[in-house]
Amino acid sequence: MLAALLAGGVGASAVDPIRSGLDRFAPLSGDVWDTATASVPGTVTTPYGEATVRYDDEGVPTVAADDEASLYFAVGYVHAADRLFQMDLIRRRMRGTLAAAVGQQVESDIFHRRMDFAAAAQANWDLLDGTPTGDAVEAHTAGVNAYRERQPLPLEFQLLGYEPDPWTPVDSMLIEKQITWGLTGDFSTLRRAAIADALGAEAAERIDPRRLDHDSPILREASAGSSSGGGGESADSSDTNQSLGTPHGDGGASGDLAAWLSRFESTDGVGSNSWVVSGEHTESGQPLLANDPHLTLLAPPVWYEMHHELPNRSVSGVTFPGQPFVVIGENDAGAWGFTNAGMDVLDCYEYEIDGERYRYGDEWREFESATETIEVSGGEDREITVRKTVHGPVIERQGRRVGVAWTGLQASRTAEAVRALNRSEGRDEAVDALSRFDQPTQSAVYADREGNTHYHVTGMVPIRRTDGEAVAGDRIFDGSAREGEWPGYTPYGEPDFESDGWIPFEDKPHADNPDLLATANQRVIDDSATEYYLSEGYSAPWRGARIYDLLDQRAAGDDPITHEYSRAVQLDMYDRRAELFVPEILGARSAMGERALPLANDLDGWDYAMDRDSRAALVFALFVDHYRQRTFGPAYEAADLDDSLYPGDWVLLHLDADDPWFTDPPAGEARDRAQVIAAALVDTADEIEREGYETYGDYNVTDIDHPFGLGFLNYPEYPADGSPATVRNIRVESSVGASYRLLARFDGDPSQTVIPGGNDGDYFSDHYADQLRAWADGEYSPLVPSTDGDPSIRFRGGGDRG
Repeated sequence: MLAALLAGGVGASAVDPIRSGLDRFAPLSGDVWDTATASVPGTVTTPYGEATVRYDDEGVPTVAADDEASLYFAVGYVHAADRLFQMDLIRRRMRGTLAAAVGQQVESDIFHRRMDFAAAAQANWDLLDGTPTGDAVEAHTAGVNAYRERQPLPLEFQLLGYEPDPWTPVDSMLIEKQITWGLTGDFSTLRRAAIADALGAEAAERIDPRRLDHDSPILREASAGSSSGGGGESADSSDTNQSLGTPHGDGGASGDLAAWLSRFESTDGVGSNSWVVSGEHTESGQPLLANDPHLTLLAPPVWYEMHHELPNRSVSGVTFPGQPFVVIGENDAGAWGFTNAGMDVLDCYEYEIDGERYRYGDEWREFESATETIEVSGGEDREITVRKTVHGPVIERQGRRVGVAWTGLQASRTAEAVRALNRSEGRDEAVDALSRFDQPTQSAVYADREGNTHYHVTGMVPIRRTDGEAVAGDRIFDGSAREGEWPGYTPYGEPDFESDGWIPFEDKPHADNPDLLATANQRVIDDSATEYYLSEGYSAPWRGARIYDLLDQRAAGDDPITHEYSRAVQLDMYDRRAELFVPEILGARSAMGERALPLANDLDGWDYAMDRDSRAALVFALFVDHYRQRTFGPAYEAADLDDSLYPGDWVLLHLDADDPWFTDPPAGEARDRAQVIAAALVDTADEIEREGYETYGDYNVTDIDHPFGLGFLNYPEYPADGSPATVRNIRVESSVGASYRLLARFDGDPSQTVIPGGNDGDYFSDHYADQLRAWADGEYSPLVPSTDGDPSIRFRGGGDRG
């Protein structure tokens, strides 16, 4: 579930402008030390009703109040107290004003200005303003500003030398847009076009197939027989041995644009796991639910843990700082979680253009244009032209222009849906709430104390039409010919929620009361079992198949599925990539010399567990990327294609020895696959020697940095288990992993959770990184609100709501 919170955000390029402020960081002096020694006051005046906050031993607050407005004012206050800089950084990124604060983030600002996420967030707020959900957001906003106005600002503002603007409800909507973009902002169509332009259509289909050939979809028992009405027919990779041809050129502007846009898509590895098990298979007779969204690992974390207590409701789990409601968690009735569904909700359009006009059907229309100035701290300001068409923003790079339609550019009811989930009193109300979860598209799982389980794909999924006929979204459309239109779509406005241009909620893949169901971003349902086009491509089924293997095996045996077993599944380290390809490596030993052979021998007899103490796990993890470079590097370099367009592990490791990529590659001479494997192992040996690695834990560490990249703000490094393809998920190359682990149960014992870091974003807090070691070691804490003892903060009525 859910995308990289600050993927491509403030990095090393921002360090130099920051360092000038570090001379103020001195013991017992300067405004930075004032921030370090400040504490939240015990009593806070609120224009709403009374509320209390109690923190537990891990800095997780329990906020209690008599009504929602009082509750969410206090939630906003503690969000600001613990995460104000993180919130401000996200809104700056989404508004395209990062460079004004940190400098050298101009490219990010250009992209975000042209997408105009701020206008989309405004549309969201226009829809919610004046509703009960809008009232809750306004109370939360007031709480954020109460802290911002009355308390010392966090350390990062002191280092950068600026004060944050007042928080607004639109900023809270920007948080939602950032989440939605991180999970569904996908330019796969442009990537495929760039590869096809450079290497030919046959090569593009082989290395980036629309469907992966496997039998582990989420819905395994969906009935087949109905036609795939959206034209979304299967595109599994084939075993033909045709020539892939020669490079067509340099990939042109398609490659430049696709590579540039890859910087602003989901970080590599973003995904999630979840499963529900009915009481039929459990020891207690009550269902179990598990969820661990794989997002960017940050200091502080993506999520903020908390408990919300009202007289008639208790809600526990995680929120996004800047949003008032619990997104993943549980209440008195049930528990819920999310993983990314992989639905295709973004299309690209090309136009016939004449100066500042574009043709749309029989009309010539002016681009909606505006000139904007990007302020750059410590540098020269940049002026850009922002253009829009009937479809949405125009993205430009190296002379290439495409229009973009994306469901997230519209207003959504997602905040309303999440509030309703928090308030739900059982399955029917929870499912009704999910029907309004418009963005992002998710695979939602639910279980409750009455024994119900449920799965549903959520979110608005367009039904594209050309000349009235439904079409798949797996191509760049001719916008001038009005191909791929979305009936009901209104960029930067309120969509027609009742339009026949969206797949109806009841027609989206779902299962009511499944005995056992697992999601891990793999294919949701076979194309033959739905009349709709759903997705251009899903994640590989490494994790999904493994979860099903473990749950199926237990369900078929004599022992029930217990909470402890569900925990073991969530921490499973078995890598199905290794199961597939290590035998191929061992079979190539005759081609190896003295440098590669010892590493191959390290893999012999390995149990395929990505354990921090394993030498074999180290060898395999490093080998995969070297093998990818050896396999695809020559053709990509000859075609001037960026390595961000390389195929994933599923395609790489399923290439047979007689595949055209070895026997007749687009560039270079034919190669023997065994020789390529041997060469990749030599590269692996060189890296191990160069870096001084001994075991997997020397390489696979919790490399979690603060956005500034300053050493003292970064989290400590710990060796970790798992890999990008294991259920226990971590991807050190892009710092992605399990951003939250939830094990929900209904047998009387508390659910369990953990986050990869600490709840408090204050570097000087005891809770800055206090859960990180537990997360790395596979430990959890009980999900229990703090209701005893004196409150840390009391909110007392008084003042004006403004």
